[in-house]
Amino acid sequence: MVGDTISNLIISLKNAQKAKHTTVTFSYSKMSMSILEAIKKHGFVSDVEKTGKDLKKKIIVTLKYEDGVPAITDVKRQSKQSKRVYLGYKDIKPVRNGYGMAILSTPQGILNDKEAIKSKIGGEILFTMW
Repeated sequence: MVGDTISNLIISLKNAQKAKHTTVTFSYSKMSMSILEAIKKHGFVSDVEKTGKDLKKKIIVTLKYEDGVPAITDVKRQSKQSKRVYLGYKDIKPVRNGYGMAILSTPQGILNDKEAIKSKIGGEILFTMW
């Protein structure tokens, strides 16, 4: 089992899309839920749903396909456990000329790159997705 839950989350999403699965299930955490909500807001997944009670909470993610083509092409982890990467809002660049997105952990919570620039707030860049 991988100790890095964020890497596990994004790689599981990518692999499920490549395998043409319709849904993928994760164990619940506030961090995972906020990351998945940010990904949903950008349009890379169709739906994010929390199910269960107490210790048996799960997150069910419905994957998105456009004419049979997965919405998630690739992901790249930027900030790792061994090397943290922090950016000010002026240093945030568009991912794949605006077709992708970056997810940042900021003092205001999990934001995508466009929201962080609009709010003029920087933070730790977790990963990029396109």
